[in-house]
Amino acid sequence: MARKAKADSAEGAANSGRLKQIAQTYKMTRRVDPKVGLVVAGVGIVVFGVLLVLGFVIGHPVYLGILGFVLAFLAMAIIFGRRAERAAFGQMEGQPGAAAAVLDNVGRGWTVTPAVAMNRQQDVVHRAVGKAGIVLVGEGNPNRVRGLLAAEKKRMARIVSDAPVHDYVVGDGEGEIPLKKIRTTLLKLPRTLPGPQVTAVNDRLRALGDLMSNMPVPKGPMPKGMRMPKGGGGKMR
Repeated sequence: MARKAKADSAEGAANSGRLKQIAQTYKMTRRVDPKVGLVVAGVGIVVFGVLLVLGFVIGHPVYLGILGFVLAFLAMAIIFGRRAERAAFGQMEGQPGAAAAVLDNVGRGWTVTPAVAMNRQQDVVHRAVGKAGIVLVGEGNPNRVRGLLAAEKKRMARIVSDAPVHDYVVGDGEGEIPLKKIRTTLLKLPRTLPGPQVTAVNDRLRALGDLMSNMPVPKGPMPKGMRMPKGGGGKMR
């Protein structure tokens, strides 16, 4: 009985935490997107209404009403998630460390090291290692960042020449990658390294050391109370 009560208490606390997180995300999203509530509610009403009317037409309003309620809830969740994600990226764009925050939320299987290289103008390069190989993401002035990327690739080539290296510059210009597309770009990369080799690459890079490891560089600009809609931390578990 005591165990059941304890389990029920833990489940209640978890549910309360999730509801609080959703509420915080909604508040942050509404600051950037004031119409989010109306849009999400409108989508739910339309989906439910269409299914309910169809139910009356075919003579099964109860069944189609229940289905409409479920599909309306799902549609509302999807629309809210997309608008929350858009709002989060809108607040992050242009802030130092934004790319590191996105990399940290790519998903399981990636080891992220923020600020492996930086110059006096605070252009910075972040690194992620996974089965797709090594990914270097630079943010700042595109011309200076490309120089940082080239220098970092040369530095790593001495000890990890057998691992594929992908490099990107964050931005909206030609040959650059928008902040909101970093995650999908990494997830689409071909997986060419087996698990043991990924571990070996990480070990060699740690042995190489990071020039910025002792500098107070911001890890990410996540607004207070805002969480990335896509779950999963970037650190390898």
